[in-house]
Amino acid sequence: FFYLAGQFCCGFFVILILGNFWFLAVLYLLWLYLDWETPCAGGRRSQWVRSWTVWKYFREYFPIHLIKTSDLNPKHNYLLGFHPHGVLVAGAFGNFCTGPSFKNLFPGLTPYLHIMPIWFGCPFFREYVMSAGMVSASKESVSYVLNNEGGGHASIIVIGGAEESLNAHPGSLTLNILKRKGFIKMALKHGAHLVPVFSFGENELFKQVANPKGSWLRNVQEKMQKIMGFALPLFHARGVFQYSFGLIPYRQPIHTVVGSPIPVKRNLNPTTEEIDDLHALYLQKLRQLFEEHKRNYGIPEHKSLIFE
Repeated sequence: FFYLAGQFCCGFFVILILGNFWFLAVLYLLWLYLDWETPCAGGRRSQWVRSWTVWKYFREYFPIHLIKTSDLNPKHNYLLGFHPHGVLVAGAFGNFCTGPSFKNLFPGLTPYLHIMPIWFGCPFFREYVMSAGMVSASKESVSYVLNNEGGGHASIIVIGGAEESLNAHPGSLTLNILKRKGFIKMALKHGAHLVPVFSFGENELFKQVANPKGSWLRNVQEKMQKIMGFALPLFHARGVFQYSFGLIPYRQPIHTVVGSPIPVKRNLNPTTEEIDDLHALYLQKLRQLFEEHKRNYGIPEHKSLIFE
């Protein structure tokens, strides 16, 4: 969906250049040059955009719910690890970029959803995603958010990234996380408390063409992901008036459960061992969060998370 929206905005920009409005395109390019660093400096959110009525219908379609398990003291900064990526990342967008749920449950905290930097190079589209509260997933951007002296900032990072979207099959519980330790290092450097977040139902929104590891399709997808920076899962769901085929996600409830914070002391130069220890603790807390809540959201007792 991001890909299609980005292509639409880029296409509109090309029309301006080729049409009689080339001067508007030139002015926008000047603006783009002057505003290039904004996605790495907290973005430019708009409460008006975040409160659009369309997002209310978007959340109610599935529906999307945000579940709180513990208070988060606004005197601290937090790094929330969101799992799983899924195809749409609907839980992350619906809960952290729209509506009042996060603000009501965690007063005093401002959420920043980090997405791939490539999206901020799309003309016009970058303005839209920033207005919804999204910022770059670059190290500079995460540091900017977590470096708030007074606390009250929450970085939300989809830990599995684009690679994990290729595992987004209904019933899949595989997370790409064993080699992903950059977020742990960032939390240590800034003393940001870590919070595991699991979004039940995220992988149920679409059916994806079978792409087991080692298959020709998976190999092509992984090569494309390395080249372009984002994955291209081949997915389908329902149509507008029929349920057999289309690109509209299935109406499956999404319950995004925010776990308890893991206190982190600031360490400007963490050792590999310290990073590994905190990473292991984070995995333990993430698994515990999943096990405590899976029965509530239709996960069979014998099913558990798989870390890769």
